[in-house]
Amino acid sequence: MVQMTTKYLGSLRTKATHLKSGDQLLTDAPVDNNGKGEAFSPTDLVCTALASCMTTLMGIYANKHNIDLTGLQTNIVKVMSKNPRKINEIIIDFKLNDFHESEKHITRLKNAAMTCPVALSLSADLKQTVTFNF
Repeated sequence: MVQMTTKYLGSLRTKATHLKSGDQLLTDAPVDNNGKGEAFSPTDLVCTALASCMTTLMGIYANKHNIDLTGLQTNIVKVMSKNPRKINEIIIDFKLNDFHESEKHITRLKNAAMTCPVALSLSADLKQTVTFNF
């Protein structure tokens, strides 16, 4: 069991705390939804969580097979719908230069990413568009 807390700070800003580590993060409502956009919005965190989870699962596979993923980067795009206001699509582009592994390992890395807990927890209605450039 993992516990976290959030506190509303006013002005559409929250502070979340991860109780075990004490790490904190702020969220702001985005500019297009009455906010200042000075921090991640809650929907930004959903998209970032998906990319981070995918990267972590790829890292677990890589560690077990002595594959170096150092430098793996993602570009994340969030596409919102207006009515109802929700995330319509998350676009994630993985990039790793000078990566020379077998097709077997590449296929398994991709599978690890696509079956991460966050990907499996999101609604089937949420489009996840993922590309791998390595």
